[in-house]
Amino acid sequence: MKKTKKKVVVIGGGTGTYTLLLGLKALPIDISVIVTMTDSGGSNRVIRDEFGLLPTSDLRQALVALASDEVDDLFRKLFTYRYHQGTGINGMTFGNLFMLALTDILGSQKEALNQTARLLGVTGNILPVTYDNSQLLARYDNGKQVLGEHFIDEPHDDFINHHIIDLETIPKAEANQEAVKAIKDADILVFAPGDLYTSILSCVVVNGISQAIQATRAKKVFIVNLMTKHGQTHDFKASDFCLELSKYIGGMNPDYILINKKIKLNKSIAKRYADEKSSIVEDDLESYKDNIFGTTIVRKNFTSSEIFETPKGDKLKRSLVRHDPRKLARVIQQIIQEKI
Repeated sequence: MKKTKKKVVVIGGGTGTYTLLLGLKALPIDISVIVTMTDSGGSNRVIRDEFGLLPTSDLRQALVALASDEVDDLFRKLFTYRYHQGTGINGMTFGNLFMLALTDILGSQKEALNQTARLLGVTGNILPVTYDNSQLLARYDNGKQVLGEHFIDEPHDDFINHHIIDLETIPKAEANQEAVKAIKDADILVFAPGDLYTSILSCVVVNGISQAIQATRAKKVFIVNLMTKHGQTHDFKASDFCLELSKYIGGMNPDYILINKKIKLNKSIAKRYADEKSSIVEDDLESYKDNIFGTTIVRKNFTSSEIFETPKGDKLKRSLVRHDPRKLARVIQQIIQEKI
């Protein structure tokens, strides 16, 4: 009898999800990725404000990550190419413009996504968390609030020393039912590394997603970020990331927490992170373990040896140090095989 592939569902967006998918696609699994749809910065601002469409950057990254190995590498480079000259399309990626044009031709952003996936030979399902046009609204401990993912990611100085205490979508977004079904049917549910509020929790706060997470029997895996982010998770320790996730998924704890053992930053990279007021996430889970009884903590060296520079034309801040996709995939495979 042919073995049924395990269903692995990833929740997130951005470079963290892209990195994880690169590793997972090599495994003999059925992959689905539920992608955040609240991005409002960079080229996505143009797509939303001038064309009235949903943001495509996180979808594009997932498409490229899951593109067939048989697809010419030139196509991957083309879809990630960012224009860096002129004024009209400076900062835009070819992939975003391609999907924009395809939406106009086909009359449907959903169909444009499906056809782009077909052209790239994508293995797996890429599911927008919602098709509703919503913005993120964050409320802070100083009583103020910020509307728009971009302004949460890179807040005004009035907010950078304060923490987010509540997150929601405005207007309230309803979950894509395909995403809800994927979560409920999953064997493994992975919360990818990435900006906690604007990549991970931006999915969870969509109406119907948290409820599906609470209803699923899937084993839940949380990959803790390598670095804090100034203005969003500054001064956060590993337990703070876990507490925030638990808060938004109904008080549940993940079955597995993957945390990096240690990062050694060279002087140049350390200075750049210090200038951004970011720091290595401190592993305080031993002192917190009474609150996560039953959770398995996996400590390994998950970091990539490669340093990632921001490409020309990219106006947003990107992580320099990232997880290694193969190291993450190896542990996810062990979890699937119940060897951890």
